[in-house]
Amino acid sequence: MTISVHTNKSALTALQNLNKTNTDLASVQNRVNTGLKIGNAKDNAAVWAIAQGQRADIGALGAVKMSLERATSISEVAMTAGDTISNLLVELKEKVVASMDTSLDAASRTALDSDFKAILRQITQVVSNSAFDGANLFSGSGGNIQFLANAEATTRLTLSTRTLALGGSNITIPANAAITTVTIATTVLARLDASISNVNQALGNLGSQAKQVEAHLSFVSKLTDVLEAGVGNLVDADLAKESARLQALQVQQQLGAQALSIANSAPQIILQLFRGG
Repeated sequence: MTISVHTNKSALTALQNLNKTNTDLASVQNRVNTGLKIGNAKDNAAVWAIAQGQRADIGALGAVKMSLERATSISEVAMTAGDTISNLLVELKEKVVASMDTSLDAASRTALDSDFKAILRQITQVVSNSAFDGANLFSGSGGNIQFLANAEATTRLTLSTRTLALGGSNITIPANAAITTVTIATTVLARLDASISNVNQALGNLGSQAKQVEAHLSFVSKLTDVLEAGVGNLVDADLAKESARLQALQVQQQLGAQALSIANSAPQIILQLFRGG
């Protein structure tokens, strides 16, 4: 090998190897710092693109989950209000049947009528306060409420609105109803029995829809977890392996620096050739 002061092939080779080691070391350190083996498109364009697509779906499913959680809250508030109304109708029936007793005196009948009207007012209050986030399934105003069901927003789940207001299609007893006589009470009882049946059916239908929303929310949560795990499999770094590589590269870096130092000192041999005897 030619000995020259202009060209030191050994030093150039050592420098190239040291630079490669430094590059590999920086890459491993970045993986350790971020926890990702593929942090951008430069690392692996195809895998990065797939991961980004899955992340987009995960983000969209997050919006779906929020929509379904809102649906769950609305249905839970409505079911609580519905149970209360159903119980109040049972109390109404007790008052109506009691007022059909022909042996009652005027004072007792008046007291029963007063209790009856108080329960009617309470039903009205429950209906008006059964809203969550501005949505009231029992007010009878507005159409059915639809919620997101998939990441593309192409399918939806529905909570049907129904009126439980007095004098409506389900509770046919008017708000100004009274039970002041046996005859009037008999008419009210017929309407009340029909109203109880209507309300029970309405609550049953709502319960089925609420159960569907709850089941789909559970599915979306599991699907999100699976997608997140899938993205992790694509881009997450194996930190145990990277730790071992980091230590190995640090040793190589030190050896490379020493090798470069030795190679750089090689031209000093020329000085010995020109020393006088």
